[in-house]
Amino acid sequence: MHTLKKDFGSDNQAGISSEILDFLSKINTNHCHGYGDDPITEKAITLLKSSFGDNAECFFTLNGTGTNTTALNAITRSYHSILCAETAHINTDECGALEKITGNKIIPIPSVNGKISTSQVETYLTSIGNPHKVQPKVISISQPTELGTLYQKEEIEALAKLAHQHNMYLHIDGARLSNAAVALNLSFKELTADCGVDIVSFGGTKNGMMIGEVIISFIQEANEELPYLRKQNNQLLSKMRFISGPFIPFLEQNLWYRNAQKANQMAQYLYSKIKDHPQINVIYPVDTNALFVKLPPEIVAPLQEAFFFYPWNIKENTYRWMTCFDTTEKDIDLFYAKIEELSKKITK
Repeated sequence: MHTLKKDFGSDNQAGISSEILDFLSKINTNHCHGYGDDPITEKAITLLKSSFGDNAECFFTLNGTGTNTTALNAITRSYHSILCAETAHINTDECGALEKITGNKIIPIPSVNGKISTSQVETYLTSIGNPHKVQPKVISISQPTELGTLYQKEEIEALAKLAHQHNMYLHIDGARLSNAAVALNLSFKELTADCGVDIVSFGGTKNGMMIGEVIISFIQEANEELPYLRKQNNQLLSKMRFISGPFIPFLEQNLWYRNAQKANQMAQYLYSKIKDHPQINVIYPVDTNALFVKLPPEIVAPLQEAFFFYPWNIKENTYRWMTCFDTTEKDIDLFYAKIEELSKKITK
């Protein structure tokens, strides 16, 4: 069997937490009703409500793109637009899924360190009420951003207030929301419902789960639409307990926190090794488990042969390094040793 060695490509490449595998084995007995009508899914929803607030409604889904698309589908019509940072996953990495399925127009906004501000968003709201123009309906932010940076609580509150003033919604793409909550020392409720967020795409796959995400909705309009849109968008799993169930140890055993904390800590450890390196430039703040670096072009190919990682902007020689819940200091030490070896060769 061929498996990748540990590298720094993505937290998608990590394995599955043993706690999740153990739980899946335990629930893989007897029969359960399908499509979420089972006690395991009911318990998972109870735990999610404890984490996000009693008014949170939960709709389990299969993957990040489907989660984002279905969540946004529930709060828009085809003549609406969605405002987001130009780096947002819905804009750059979902193959036009949102536009195809919802008919919405994505309005990408130039960002600063992956974030957009209220003052920026306001400049895109001048067409409200004009039937010749697409109507802005949602502000969508990633938390953390695609650059691994963080919105502070006050920034989210301000964006929510602006959205609501204009009869709009605020959506969070929270594929790595656990990493943000750990870094900011905030609960999920404090980071979402308490800030005025309307709907969240909450991910577990990048933080030690095998498969599965969940739409967390705080608004009745979406709650009424989501049962049907989830089915229509191919996000309703018949054996639901295997999607919902892992959220039980994820939340009950505080696994979400421990995994995200480890990933964030390893990013800081890697940053401490390379921050003063004369040939490497870290180009964004290291807030969570992502580092974006500018590398000497001569070392990129041999370094990628030893440890896989993705390019970010090849023309500018910038690359992304991700740490995971199973990254160790030894992994990073080996990675840094290779960087040092290659760097010395090009300085001779």
